[in-house]
Amino acid sequence: MEGKVKNLCAPIPEGLHARVREEQEASGQTLGQYMTWLIQTFYNNQKEENTMNGDKRTVAFQVPGELFEKFKDYLQERGIKQNAFFLDCIHRALAEAQEEREAASEDGGDKPPEEDCTPAEAATEPDGEAEADSNGQDEDTEESGTE
Repeated sequence: MEGKVKNLCAPIPEGLHARVREEQEASGQTLGQYMTWLIQTFYNNQKEENTMNGDKRTVAFQVPGELFEKFKDYLQERGIKQNAFFLDCIHRALAEAQEEREAASEDGGDKPPEEDCTPAEAATEPDGEAEADSNGQDEDTEESGTE
């Protein structure tokens, strides 16, 4: 935790208290750490909702089972939700791309090599997106049952 720490105490319904304690214990965090994370997550999500104004889209993709299990363990150890993790990754990637564009325009206006890639070339890359699954459905359009 950063800076001074203050105590916050408020009566809450017994069922909610039990749920919070159960989730806190499962996270492996102290109560103070968990409540700090919970409150920060709440405010971050409120800010995100206000920014997005309800215009949301679903992004879904498949990963190998072993990688998925490692990822879930990573999220649980750190008390992070999938949604928050991927939103952070996307925001960082977009900010980095913007910085690259600005640097390129200062150096003479050339596009970074990534922007010269056509959609057909992207589909043939090993990490290319939008490969069809066995049902012929685009992975990018599948709905995910997890957050």
